[in-house]
Amino acid sequence: MNVSDPVEVAEVARARAAAHDAEINEKADHKLALSPSIEEVPPVSKEVGVSSAVYDDDHAHLQRQFPSDDEFNNLRRVAGDIPWTAYTVAIVELCERFSYYGTTAVFVNFIQRPLPEGSTTGAGYDHSNPGALGMGQQASTGLTLFNAFWSYVMPLFGAFMADQYWGRFRTIMFSIGAALLGHVVLIISALPPVIAHPNGAIACFSIGLLIMGVGTGGFKSNISPLIAEQYREEVPYIKTLKNGERVIVDPAATISRIYLYFYLMINIGSILGQVSMVYAEKYVGFWLSFFLPTVMYLGCPLVLFFCRNKYYLVKPTGSVYTQAIRLWRLAMKGRWSLNPARIFKKNEKPFWDSVKPSALGPDRPQWMTFDDEWVDEVSRGLKACKVFLWYPLYWLAYNQMINNLTSQAATMRLGGVPNDIINNLNPLSLIIFIPIMDQFIFPGLRRIGIKFTPLKRITAGFFMAGSGMICATVTQHYIYKLGPCGKDANFCLDEYNRHTDISVWVQAITYVLGGISEIFASVTSLEYAFTKAPKNMRSLVQAVALFMNAFSSALGQALVSLSKDPLLVWNYAIVAILAFVGGAGFWLTNYKLDKQEDELNNLPASRYDGGNPNPKLDEESAQRM
Repeated sequence: MNVSDPVEVAEVARARAAAHDAEINEKADHKLALSPSIEEVPPVSKEVGVSSAVYDDDHAHLQRQFPSDDEFNNLRRVAGDIPWTAYTVAIVELCERFSYYGTTAVFVNFIQRPLPEGSTTGAGYDHSNPGALGMGQQASTGLTLFNAFWSYVMPLFGAFMADQYWGRFRTIMFSIGAALLGHVVLIISALPPVIAHPNGAIACFSIGLLIMGVGTGGFKSNISPLIAEQYREEVPYIKTLKNGERVIVDPAATISRIYLYFYLMINIGSILGQVSMVYAEKYVGFWLSFFLPTVMYLGCPLVLFFCRNKYYLVKPTGSVYTQAIRLWRLAMKGRWSLNPARIFKKNEKPFWDSVKPSALGPDRPQWMTFDDEWVDEVSRGLKACKVFLWYPLYWLAYNQMINNLTSQAATMRLGGVPNDIINNLNPLSLIIFIPIMDQFIFPGLRRIGIKFTPLKRITAGFFMAGSGMICATVTQHYIYKLGPCGKDANFCLDEYNRHTDISVWVQAITYVLGGISEIFASVTSLEYAFTKAPKNMRSLVQAVALFMNAFSSALGQALVSLSKDPLLVWNYAIVAILAFVGGAGFWLTNYKLDKQEDELNNLPASRYDGGNPNPKLDEESAQRM
């Protein structure tokens, strides 16, 4: 297929519309098992190529005009309406991120700084920085990186349980229970009698991290697919606006908007949690900084429970992972090579076409119970996973904001502001710029015909993150140059409580650039994982995207030796270089895939649900032979 030809792209989209309506007609005579809120759907008749019958959330019978070839190429694309259930999921995410970021915001001071003189809770009040265990910057960086690593490894387990056994909703509820237990253990580690024994406190703290990470991972890999699944439209259609303009309501644009506001709620929760907990540690103690997020986290199960019968839920699909692995192994038969680049290069359409049921005919294996369309979806999902392979270099830059930049702030002139409150400029910038991007920048680019596709946005995100790290490098250089103790800035702070005479607000540039980079790279990764994954493997592909953060944390452990004076300039400089290299490498390896964006978004939908074999597949395959 020539993906640069709008006619052919439109034909693919029409095929998807036809498959979508065929599925509705086939299932109209019995109740769908996907959700407790779904009722019987009346059959629909339509003429393929003229209009596309699509249902709204109430299953109203609406006839919507499908874009013609010319319209597909020339009409402006807009986002559709977001269902109210998606907003409730976003509120749940706000509560979870409040608890997570509110807790982790004080980790650096809790681990790195010593207990202030005369304090039993770790509170520093107005005369010194809060602290508890006094283990130093390397220890705090190492443990915060481990927390990030663990929290982003566990999504793989959560995805497996959701896609195969429990479903997303049940997995989320179990994960919330695990995270609550972890929060309770963290509270215990920060109680004054426990802090008095640092060895016992760090052991208790580490156990809390492990338990909380299990819950965080299971939650993260499933909450983002759940919110996007509340939007049911899958086929673009034409709508006439009040001003008479005819536009295409594009599901891809709608999913992009959903994730923008999902990320907005993440950062509202983040900034509220971090700001309040930083002052809680400063004036009361660390036990309160761990207790209040736990209370906020209780909002998650409450909202989910009261809305449980309103959500659209995708049922678990049993052995679909096994089927995908079998399919890939069959496709790789005779294609193995010791050169990984050669293996990836062979993952093209002919590679997958040769193992479609229609191509194998009656000789296909007995386990091949899926249709051709599912093979295309698996191929598309694997392409998305390959896209994410560059992300560790991006997250390496992002992770500086949760450890080293907090330590950098402590060595600067604070003006009465806690050092670990400055990083809230990052979520604040996101809260400001997400609506600007959604309401002005992205629509403006579409209006003038510029296609700022997901892969282009991700590339821009890499370069913005690298620019932020350049600013951090320059800041650290001047801290060493102008500081009272030269390149021993942290020693000077710990021993003499002396700061470099540079305003901490200089860090604003780094945090704002980092925030904008997240809009381009992080938000888009959520969107890309959802839109490119097979329906019955969405949690897995989302988990793969999240796992890149874990890999980045492991990579960051290799740089921990640079997380101390006088090597911090090199630390930030190396991270900046790696972010720019990652951006260049990302685009060079994916620019061809960028040209296939419309084709991939409009693949005909598979009817394979991972359950028992569909006897109609044999008939369909025979007809295609």
